[in-house]
This record gives sequence, structure tokens and C-alpha cells, in this order.
Amino acid sequence: MKKFNTVLTAAILSALLAGCDNGAQLDPQKQIGPDPELPQAKNFLMPPMQVPEGAAWRQGEQPKVAEGLKIEKIADGLMHPRQVYVLPNNDILVAESNAPAKPTTRPKQLIMGIVQKASGKGGAGGNRITLLRNVNGQWQKHTFIENLRSPFGIQLIGNTLWVANADSLVKFPYQEGQTEIREPGVEVTELPGGPLNHHWTKALLASPDGSKLYVGVGSNSNITENGIGAEYRRAAVLEVDAASGASRIYAAGLRNPTGLQWEPQSGKLWAIVNERDEIGSDLVPDYMTSVQENGFYGWPYSYFGQHVDPRAQPPRPDLVEKAIKPDYALSSHVAPLGLLFYTGDNMPQYRGGAFVSEHGSWNRTPLNGYQVVWVKFENGKPVGQPQPVVTGFLTDDQKQVRGLPVGLAMDKQGGVVIADDAGDSVWRVSAAR
Repeated sequence: MKKFNTVLTAAILSALLAGCDNGAQLDPQKQIGPDPELPQAKNFLMPPMQVPEGAAWRQGEQPKVAEGLKIEKIADGLMHPRQVYVLPNNDILVAESNAPAKPTTRPKQLIMGIVQKASGKGGAGGNRITLLRNVNGQWQKHTFIENLRSPFGIQLIGNTLWVANADSLVKFPYQEGQTEIREPGVEVTELPGGPLNHHWTKALLASPDGSKLYVGVGSNSNITENGIGAEYRRAAVLEVDAASGASRIYAAGLRNPTGLQWEPQSGKLWAIVNERDEIGSDLVPDYMTSVQENGFYGWPYSYFGQHVDPRAQPPRPDLVEKAIKPDYALSSHVAPLGLLFYTGDNMPQYRGGAFVSEHGSWNRTPLNGYQVVWVKFENGKPVGQPQPVVTGFLTDDQKQVRGLPVGLAMDKQGGVVIADDAGDSVWRVSAAR
């Protein structure tokens, strides 16, 4: 059976890759910044796709870092670590999860499930939160919370730990120093989920005063192919009242907003957003942007302002007209999933800017992303070109992927902690001194 599955996977991948003749025509650098170059959208029988093989880190292998930095593995043997969160005592929480089970009623869903497994993105997630603690230079692992449902976002407000499952926002009592929470979580509010939960990750961020929680909820499709009704309260940032659980749509039209953070200079809410697929290797650039209250950012009807996507029917010219142009494009199909505004002293050359983890996508040939970059900020706005900081997750020939960076966090010493999804590891980057 294993041999048959391998042959079947290879056949499907070959069929997919046969549709990759229409590769990228633009240099990715031309699609970075406030005014990315946007070519004409294309229609495909089989959209461009390139699927690297998932392969584990070999003994002694690790990601590469920029000059003046060092990297160390602080945990391995995890089950799809997605998000990292540093507690006040410097313990690190790691959300281990993968997509909840989905119905495979369409050929595309079946094919993509097989492709996920081949590329290292498949397999069961831990459905738990693990605690990492440094004791005399040795990292210990403790199972902190179990029996969660594809957890992603984590936030601590006072003595309450909040966790965003794929379908709910729950809270737990927390005491500093504990290595396990046994009390059952209390569900505060439902989050958009259901049997079909296309973009299932739920990013989470508390307001500075702890009274509100902001939840990034991705769309339930690429471009409403499951019907507009499936997009209720999705492709949005929700604002949840921490006391009552009441919620509202804070901003909409954001296809898959993740990495919610407060920009330290302006105090504004920022997000990174995964844009739509299947109209070309050079469309549509993923982006990072400030998120305006009651703002609309285009999905599904348009992208980067008023560039209309005719696939979304019926058309909504009224919404296209008011669509807000994002602040900063990251180029097409990098799949950003983690955002960190760096305020530490350990790596002063990066202070004031933003680290972005680019998980990488199959929807472009050649591949793009698969790295952690740093974007300079001036006066609360991104400027210039991103600088690669952590690379080597993808082999130079783009045939194998060792790891996939997702969540980012800064520890109390100013080190940057990275969740490595496919590598089932957690890395720490710091100054080499």
C-alpha cells in the first residue's frame, strides 16, 4: 500500500507540475513596497504550481542566518509547531497544530490533501500547547495544555491565558511558573469554523489595556468558490470583548490575516495577509498593512485597491470603490504567517523594524518565500527592500523543503524565536557574541 501511495503521489505531482509552464515573468523585487507591479491576470486549466518534496533536517543541518547572527535549535520532535508566545517569566509556549479534518467532496480537495503530505505540510498536529523552559542552559519540554482543536493564537492577559482554536476562543487560569494546566478551558465565543474550514488558523492579539482581543479569520475559499454564504464573518479581523465575549467585524476584505501586531511607534494594528491564488505566478502579491477600523481591503472583489477580480460574482463595484490599498507588498505567493516588530537590544541593527516569516506557497514557479525577512520601518511605515535574515529552509535547487517558518516571538534577552512547522522544531536567533 505504501508503494502504491508513493506512485500515486508522484503521478499527481507530475500532473500538477505539467501545468507549470507559465512561470513567473517578474523579478519579485518589482512586487515589493507600496506600488507593486501587477501584470494582467490569466486564466488556467491548471494554474502554475511547484511542489517541493518535504524532507527532514539532516543531522547537523540548520537554517542559515545573516552575518553577525547565530541560530540554535531549542526544541524538536514537535507536531507541527505553528505559533510561539513568550510568557513574562521567559517560558515559551508553542502551539502545535495542523488543519482540522475537511470533507474531500471535490477532486481539488483530494489532490491538495495528497500534495500537502508529500510537501511536509500534511500529517496530524499536536492539538496541544507545549511549554519550553531554559534551565541552566538546557531546554525542557512540558505538555502544557492538551485536547485543543487546532490551536494557533495565544495571549496572556493578567492571570488568564487565551487560546484561539480553529473554531472557538477559550480561556484558562494561569499561574506564573506552572508547567501544566489541567483545568478545562472556558469557551468565550465561537469563531468561524465548520466542516469546511479552509483558512483555519486564528491569529490572536490583545489590546494594550487587555479589554479587547483581535482575531484574524481567513476566508473559507480561494475566491468564493464555496459560495459567499460560506464567508460569513470571515476574511476579516474580529474584535472580541474580553469580559462578555461579544464580537464585531473590526475590518474586512482581508483574505487571510495573520501575524497581528501593534506597531510600536504609531500604536496602530498591523497584519500580514495571504492574498488569492490561481491567476498567475505573479499575482497576487501578499502584503503587510495597517488595519483601519471599519476598513475594507478588497477581497474577494478586488486586490491592491481597485484591481477587479472578475471571478467574484456577482460584482460589487460599491465595495471595489472603497477598497483600501495595502501599505506594503511582500511579492507574490510568499505566504507570510508570522510578524514581529523587534524592540530588543540583542540585535540593535534590527530594532524598530519588522521580522516576517514567509511560509512559502506552491502557487508560483519558481518558488518564493521560505525564509524570515526583516523590513525597515520609518515613522511607523515600512520602507525599502526586505532583508533575508533566516534562510535555508528550501534547498538551493528548490526540490526539497526542510522546514517552514511560521510564528515569531521575542524573548526577554532579545532573541527571536521561530516555530518551524514542517521541521517540527523551534529555533532561536541571536547576536553571535
